[in-house]
Amino acid sequence: MLFKKITLCAAFLLTSSLAFAELTVIVNPSNTNDLDAKKVQRLFLGKDKKFPDGSEVLAVNLTADSSTRNNFDEKILGRNSSQVSAYWSKLVFTGKGIPPKEVSSDAEVIDLVSKNPSVIGYVDSSSLIDGVKVIKL
Repeated sequence: MLFKKITLCAAFLLTSSLAFAELTVIVNPSNTNDLDAKKVQRLFLGKDKKFPDGSEVLAVNLTADSSTRNNFDEKILGRNSSQVSAYWSKLVFTGKGIPPKEVSSDAEVIDLVSKNPSVIGYVDSSSLIDGVKVIKL
């Protein structure tokens, strides 16, 4: 019985830590812009279309079924994924915006960011590799 309780507790802790994995916002190493959480939020909601230095920005999201995306939506955008989807649906319908490009993995985000100074994305912190710059929020 004790073993069963320990196993259940361990499973809970493991899934809890996965659900609340650390997020890391990343840009190309050549991007020298100072970004804070509010600016990142505005970039991913399409409210700002340029970095502070005036250069174009291309925000990249993970697909909606990603737990990292859900975490990003809640922690950075301050909305749940349904609210973010409704927000973008309204903007698209009225012709006032186009949502960020979506990719299916952290590796794709890292690849896009490492190759293009205009791209900003986010990944689970455990996915980081060389070739990108971490934005401290």
